[in-house]
Amino acid sequence: MSVTDCIFCKIVAGDIPGKRVYEDDEVLAFHDIHPIAPVHFMIIPKAHVESLAHCGPAEQAVLGRMLLLAPKLALEQGLHDGFRTMINTGRGGGQEVFHLHVHVFAAVRGWRIPRSLSDSRIGPTDSWCGILQTDLILERQNGFI
Repeated sequence: MSVTDCIFCKIVAGDIPGKRVYEDDEVLAFHDIHPIAPVHFMIIPKAHVESLAHCGPAEQAVLGRMLLLAPKLALEQGLHDGFRTMINTGRGGGQEVFHLHVHVFAAVRGWRIPRSLSDSRIGPTDSWCGILQTDLILERQNGFI
């Protein structure tokens, strides 16, 4: 994917709107348009990096910056009891937008986070709540929680 085709690069450039949470010279944080929790935002580097697997020593500082911003921004977004972070890497890891991003979202006890928005268990009338509730029941039945 070229930088000109990347939706996150277009958000950074201001060509596509996004509900921004934070911005500085190196990173941008904005709310996910398909949230899987009541609070769900992403932190991205402004420079295009395809995935975590494409990072090297040159990205070390921005990776650290992104991870250290997660708890600060989570608190600002009202996540006082905790939060989850997720980095999907590569198509097999559930990555759908090929620009490195850290998901930060509300931690809801017992929720099993789907691999991606295209989780095959979801039909046209299903909701994430229903899927997550089903997962919680299965986890209890199998002794995981």
